[in-house]
Amino acid sequence: MDLFEYQARDLFAAHGVPVLPAQVASDPDGAVRAAQHLGGGTVVVKAQVKTGGRGKAGGIRLAHDPQQAGSAAAGILGMDIKGHTVHRVMVARGASIAQEYYAAILLDRTTGGYLALVSREGGVEIEQLAVERPQALVRVPLDPVRGLDAQVARELVDRAGFTEHPEQIALVLTRLWELFVAQDATLVEVNPLVLTVQGEVIALDGKVTLDDNARFRHPEHAALAESWTQDPWERRAHELGLNYVRLEGQVGVIGNGAGLVMSTLDVVARAGEEFCGVRPANFLDIGGGASAQVMADGLRIVLADPQVRSVFVNVFGGITACDVVARGIVQAFEALRDSGEPVSLPLVVRLDGNNAAAGQEILRSAGLPGVELVRTMDGAAGRAAELAADRVGKD
Repeated sequence: MDLFEYQARDLFAAHGVPVLPAQVASDPDGAVRAAQHLGGGTVVVKAQVKTGGRGKAGGIRLAHDPQQAGSAAAGILGMDIKGHTVHRVMVARGASIAQEYYAAILLDRTTGGYLALVSREGGVEIEQLAVERPQALVRVPLDPVRGLDAQVARELVDRAGFTEHPEQIALVLTRLWELFVAQDATLVEVNPLVLTVQGEVIALDGKVTLDDNARFRHPEHAALAESWTQDPWERRAHELGLNYVRLEGQVGVIGNGAGLVMSTLDVVARAGEEFCGVRPANFLDIGGGASAQVMADGLRIVLADPQVRSVFVNVFGGITACDVVARGIVQAFEALRDSGEPVSLPLVVRLDGNNAAAGQEILRSAGLPGVELVRTMDGAAGRAAELAADRVGKD
């Protein structure tokens, strides 16, 4: 479960990570009152949505008095940021920044271990920094037993080249680790971690992802999940009983089995590097025994996402036979056509395993517009990425 920034900030404060005073508001008058409570000076009004790109979308605004804070909130509330509607803003006291850094602790799914990331260059897209200037990002695997103690923190600080207030930065790192462990998180990220002109080290913006598998240990986490804040596509998918997670790419992904879908995301991401950086738009596992109706429901969810430019259906027939999947695709096309919303996006389909030939014949005979059959997983991923990039270029 991803948290909103204000929720991450509250966890930071509870675990001794220094943060700025802040309050949450759901209307402009509330933002005015929050700014007044914070002293009436300069504040930052920030959209609370579970996606990046808030600043570029106009979802983060500076206000120099309470009335300006109310005006900023009025302009932000109700905004659509990458498909997420802004229902709340966080009003935080302003800070005079001397330097911006980056720090994160995460579950490294490629190794199954923990990883600490630290950089003297914060406030930027860390993925871009990792590609363009990898030497600027220090990566250190963490021993799960020892964790990130004071000595490991100091080694991180030294390797990253921190010369300003290294003791404070090291202390923040150890407290981030304490939060990571205590809350059963899979990601704790601070970007930026700032040094103010007054010499304070403060977590100015934070992101926390909690492990849903550990929810039984944390009944208090239930309060962090509010139905109105859930991504609308994820909420709809949950109502339909689908295992769906929305991402920020352009290629919709549907598969049967979590392992296959995770592999598909990796293959699409790799293929997308050759086509304008196209990425997967979602994780959708229709399950091992999915019916044609489940396939149709899943396809409708993916096609409804406005960021999707192509869809890759990757199925290995086992309990779910490929002919059942094919009938589900046909059923979805017919239902969308009858509802006045015919499918206008290209679909790349790879069927393998149980009844693959029968499934392919069903799709060929149906003559569905925009559907392409590709034999291999890599070939299908490449074609889906190519089609998505082509449509992005025309938008």
